[in-house]
Amino acid sequence: MSLIYTPIWFSTILPILQYMVLNFVPMMKATIRYLAGIAGPSGYGSKTTADQVVEDSLRSMPRPSAPHLTAIVTGATSGLGAEIARVLAKNGVRVIIPALYRELGKAEELKENLVKEYQEAEIIISEMDLCSFASIQRFCSDFLSLGLPLHILINNAGIMSNKLKFSEDNIEQTFATNYIGHFLLTEMLLEKIMETASESGKEGRIVNVSSVAHKWVDAKNFSFDKLLNPESYNQHRAYAQSKLATLLHAKELARQFKARKANVTINAVHPGAIKTGIFKDINGITADFLYIMTIKFLKSTSQGAATTCYVALSPMTTGLSGKYFADCNETQCSSLANDETEARKLWNQTHAFIQSRLLQPLGQHDTNLS
Repeated sequence: MSLIYTPIWFSTILPILQYMVLNFVPMMKATIRYLAGIAGPSGYGSKTTADQVVEDSLRSMPRPSAPHLTAIVTGATSGLGAEIARVLAKNGVRVIIPALYRELGKAEELKENLVKEYQEAEIIISEMDLCSFASIQRFCSDFLSLGLPLHILINNAGIMSNKLKFSEDNIEQTFATNYIGHFLLTEMLLEKIMETASESGKEGRIVNVSSVAHKWVDAKNFSFDKLLNPESYNQHRAYAQSKLATLLHAKELARQFKARKANVTINAVHPGAIKTGIFKDINGITADFLYIMTIKFLKSTSQGAATTCYVALSPMTTGLSGKYFADCNETQCSSLANDETEARKLWNQTHAFIQSRLLQPLGQHDTNLS
């Protein structure tokens, strides 16, 4: 038996420290650019706001394009999602907000405030729980019954549970919410977004909100079965793994869209370090450490929402798919996130798993592409 005692909080931050040591020089360069707000090739940087990006993007569109755009934004009852919804609605985009039953009141309050501030804003609230396959199916059925187009899908919602919990479908909750739920939602809306793109001539766009945390994941610890039902649980590891899965999802779907010649793109983004509700479950020494480490790096909510809005609307991202963005510029993801074989394997495993749980089968749109 080892006589060395390792505090729990140290094992939690060890992967982060290892990543920082191995990537010290690139990180220092990136940190300088980040703190200074130096613009990248897009003309935007870490200090760019969502308002600036959306106004610039829509200014270049022939009017009246914006009022004819429809976007679904998950996790829009607070934080980053609420800011994304605000900026889109302010600029004439019809916004669909899926909300948990217990947050419908909050969603209605957000809608009321937006309509009061921007009289032309069109917001539609619909109940959905990303931790429930049945709830996701009901939401999609309700949305499709409205007969509306779908130009933009923003898979933004995310959690980081501080303890091991399971979803209604018996999946580890962080993985269920951040990845599995969005995978099913996207699959059920694929035909609609491709149909809209074909009929309107406007490129359909899907944005997966990932995180730089995906770079902390080691390939040997990335197992689909263990992600569904882990033998041991660490909230930061679970979060990082779910965000890697989210990025791999974007990589594989981009390949499928290209093979189908669909006028739809999908990309992943890292919004940056933002003080949002996702940290509400972090407490104690870990919270203190993370606060000290990130206090100088925290973005405002508007700055955090900028990259998602850039990828969702900017003409500069037209035709780009399967890419990873941070601070409104394309950037490098981990080698594991770039592994096409791993991306296809994960997609097939996820599709088969969900297929086995649903009463009505998912579409087999990729059967001839594998």
